[in-house]
Amino acid sequence: MTGSQSDDHPRGVPVSEAMPFVASVAALDDATCALVRLAAWVTAAGEPAVRAGLEEAARVVPPNWVEELILQSYLFAGFPRALNAMREWRRISGLAAPASDEGEAHDRAAEWAARGQATCAIVYGPFYEKLRHNIRQLHPALDAWMIVDGYGKVLGRPGLDLLRRELCIIAACVAAAQDRQLHSHLHGARHAGASVAQVDATHDLLDGVVHPDALRSARMLWARVKR
Repeated sequence: MTGSQSDDHPRGVPVSEAMPFVASVAALDDATCALVRLAAWVTAAGEPAVRAGLEEAARVVPPNWVEELILQSYLFAGFPRALNAMREWRRISGLAAPASDEGEAHDRAAEWAARGQATCAIVYGPFYEKLRHNIRQLHPALDAWMIVDGYGKVLGRPGLDLLRRELCIIAACVAAAQDRQLHSHLHGARHAGASVAQVDATHDLLDGVVHPDALRSARMLWARVKR
């Protein structure tokens, strides 16, 4: 499919085509369905789609799950999108920010590093040591940030389980057309305990949410991974 990219929806799919909510998909509960779709919108959609996704999430998703999804989105969508999504969430949910958070405790860097190593090792499984070597060869700072900030301070937070985090990362990678990272996190979701049916359902939820070409590519990649 070709066409210009819409400001209201990721990779050219009109927002009006994306809004009908899939009430449930086999193997995933309604809250997880909404969270997965929201991950894609926060990553690559315009403000109308993000607002609609947040409104849907406010009805069916535990608030702390939504906040954790938005927090982790800065790793995959950038800080501006995370800020904008959290601003809209505060308005839509009517919930105030917590008075404090562990993310403020910079003296916990050693704890985050240990938690990050453990979390990253789960996600990458037998590929963990190779990953660490390859990232360090790109730049030592990237390796440190990946472990301490990415997997320790963010993805290792206790507010959302790792399985759901990985399904949301799959959605974000598909929306952003990042196939290399998608390949890693398709494996990561399985290593975190997701079933084949749950990953299948995650892709099904993105039909009408991401550009058809992106979803087609993602499904082809998944077909190779799940053999």
